[in-house]
Amino acid sequence: MQLVPLVETTRGYPSTGYFAENVHLGSVAVVDTTGKLLWSAGDPDFMTFTRSALKPFQALPFLLADGPARFALTPAELALLCASHSGEPKHTATVASILGKIGLDHSHLECGCHAPLYYDSVNLPVPGGQQWTSLHHNCSGKHSGFLAWCRLHDQPTAQYVDPGHPLQQAIRATLAETVQLDAAAMPSGLDGCSAPNYALPLSRLAHLYARLAQGRSDRRMGAPMGDLFDAMTGHPDLVSGTARCDVAYMQAGGGDWVSKVGADAVQTIGIRSAGLGIAIKIADGATRSLQVATFSVLDQLGLLDTRRRALLDPYRQPELTNVRGATVGQIRAVFTLRRA
Repeated sequence: MQLVPLVETTRGYPSTGYFAENVHLGSVAVVDTTGKLLWSAGDPDFMTFTRSALKPFQALPFLLADGPARFALTPAELALLCASHSGEPKHTATVASILGKIGLDHSHLECGCHAPLYYDSVNLPVPGGQQWTSLHHNCSGKHSGFLAWCRLHDQPTAQYVDPGHPLQQAIRATLAETVQLDAAAMPSGLDGCSAPNYALPLSRLAHLYARLAQGRSDRRMGAPMGDLFDAMTGHPDLVSGTARCDVAYMQAGGGDWVSKVGADAVQTIGIRSAGLGIAIKIADGATRSLQVATFSVLDQLGLLDTRRRALLDPYRQPELTNVRGATVGQIRAVFTLRRA
């Protein structure tokens, strides 16, 4: 199967109508808790680098070893292990708390440093004269969990992002077992935060989120899945940040939806009550089109009641404006889900 047009951007005048200017291809997979494909668009088995959608499952080895109890991590701190956070004070303080509990500090993080995502999310310029640290990196929570695994198992904390480090070997093996794939069948690459990342068929990624949404009911991983689901849905603002999509989806879901976005236009959502896992990939990585596609999937699946539709309406068909604020076009979904 081939990728299909999911979203197009248009240009024109409100008085005369809008015409397609750019088309973004991609794929969608919707599966049940057994992994059975229910709905799709494009190629549901499109090999997709999981990017930050992998974060909850990169934390699994730590949870399986009872790490949170060993270091007395709170659910809020557990949420940060799964986060692509915005570098707001509540995020950096929580990461610092995790590091303090394991006897380390931000100098041990190997994720690098960038300005907080907060400013881009709320359309503010990044202030000058600030000193950012690795705590502000959106992946610092995940990396604090990596370090916690190292401390738990008395493994070196230096070079923990190296693919040959015991931590990364444990993550790869646990992921392969969880998705029931040969580890050799998972292409690997370097993520933006310097940790190894893996590509999976889109339907397998959707299945991970269907299972995550079931929490402790998951037959293979049980309690760790439950702890991750409860932490993420209980603290969506820590998993994400102000004005960002994962907060919007988990708040709209009211504790029933677990959501995680990934770089280069990957979106995953698990729906507990419906027993569904959703994974979406925009092939060219155009993030401006991703949430329009996601809204359309949720809408076509009948998951948007009046309240949810109102909360997520900014993603339905946003307008494109120029620097003077004039409307020049729209971003709109152009696909129909196909029943498997």
